[in-house]
Amino acid sequence: MACQLIADSDSLSEIFEYLEEDKLTLHSCLLVNRLWCKISVRILWRNIWNFKSPCRNHTLRIASSIISTLITCLPNESKKLLYENNIFISPPTSKPPLFNYAAFCKVISTHKINEMVRSILSDKTNFYYSLSDKSGLVTNEIIKMLTSQIYSLKKLDCYRFDCGYINFSFNNSPGARDLLELDCLSTLPSNFFYQLSQVCHNLQSISVNINNDDVSNGLKELISLQNNLKNVKLSAFYNNWADIIPVLTKHSDSITKLHLYSDDDNLPLSFIDLFSNLQEIIFSFPNNFLSVFENFEEFEDFTRDFIDFKKLQYANFPKLQTLKIPFQCPKVEYIIKFLENNGKNLKKLYISRTDRALSLSIANLCPNITSLYVIFKNNELDILKTIFINCQYLESIKILCGVKHLDKKEVLETVANYSSNNFYELKIYSSSLSYISSKDLETFFISWKNRTPKNLLKLIMIKGDYFSCLDLENMKIVEKYINLGIIKFVTKQYYEEEEEEELE
Repeated sequence: MACQLIADSDSLSEIFEYLEEDKLTLHSCLLVNRLWCKISVRILWRNIWNFKSPCRNHTLRIASSIISTLITCLPNESKKLLYENNIFISPPTSKPPLFNYAAFCKVISTHKINEMVRSILSDKTNFYYSLSDKSGLVTNEIIKMLTSQIYSLKKLDCYRFDCGYINFSFNNSPGARDLLELDCLSTLPSNFFYQLSQVCHNLQSISVNINNDDVSNGLKELISLQNNLKNVKLSAFYNNWADIIPVLTKHSDSITKLHLYSDDDNLPLSFIDLFSNLQEIIFSFPNNFLSVFENFEEFEDFTRDFIDFKKLQYANFPKLQTLKIPFQCPKVEYIIKFLENNGKNLKKLYISRTDRALSLSIANLCPNITSLYVIFKNNELDILKTIFINCQYLESIKILCGVKHLDKKEVLETVANYSSNNFYELKIYSSSLSYISSKDLETFFISWKNRTPKNLLKLIMIKGDYFSCLDLENMKIVEKYINLGIIKFVTKQYYEEEEEEELE
């Protein structure tokens, strides 16, 4: 007898929540019946701007479908305005929309909306308006509708430099009171922040791109009025974030994650000492002068001044679990001193720096580390072994392999022989051509298969500009052990790995 599953609206909603990242499956649910369609469309439109496409033509089709659907939801006065300015975007069908799709959105991304609009208007010419004028007008009307229709706005992204078209208010925005995440430019009109501060007091995350020396009073007031601010990212290029520090220190007890991004290593850092409840710190100081170095290894050894870190090295953060320094680093002695005070509780450590003393200090000062990236030179295999022996909770490690770095075969042998029972994820990134034979690869897989207890190994190969992942013979070996349930194999481009590190 056939088993029939009958689910009510609440049960289906709970099930479909697990499919939020599986857009293909959710799309298929739209076609089952009206109830399934109603539930799945709400989830799909929650963050409609977040989609991935394999090719440009498919991206254009998706963008066109989203924007044209929103155009059909515009109020009549907005449609009339577009018509009067000779802007015509065809609706997806001749029928009226089944839902008020705008109300389902929980995310507004001004630059993504503008990019989509520009992409579908780029092949249309107009005597009266340039492409920027037209796309700005359409974008602003869509955002005005979204702010008035969304009943629970969770994220607002006004982070890019193409926000000159922003001309909307939050005076009649029912969803702004629920806003949790704001990404913005410091140069947005002060009135924009003042309006938002009238209704929005529950921000948990704020990211500010500071592209002038003065931060507006409106932005300062908005930050000051928040009740439970937890995550802060400050980005500054040839500018200073000192002007915003006093208002941030008002939230020193609640902020748990701090990300500082700049190309100026002389910006103030010692103020971080005031944030005693920090659980995650990220120092992203990319170097714009990579071209003066002849190779990657020479770049690795370049050290910036980071004058203010000399004071921060003595700070104590009892709750700190994550420390990431993905680009240029302060002096090694400063970092080691910092680890002496804070290494015991660290769970994740990411440092793009080659130094024997620093690597040994990680093995000795960070016994509870679970995820690690540090760069080893080709004569430092013994340090990798020491880390595996001392750090028994280590679950994941990313290792750079290449001519002046560790050899893949030696890395695999070390992982097989010295990693603890908790270990399950190996990431290998090659800075230059690096080869491993199919025999050595299979030997490693056999060793992993024979481990007790048996853990599925996630093997991630990160492809750089000069690195072809694995040859055909090696891929046959990989597929064999995937089918045996021994490994899970993933390949990534370098930038994809960096994006994921940023989101974690």
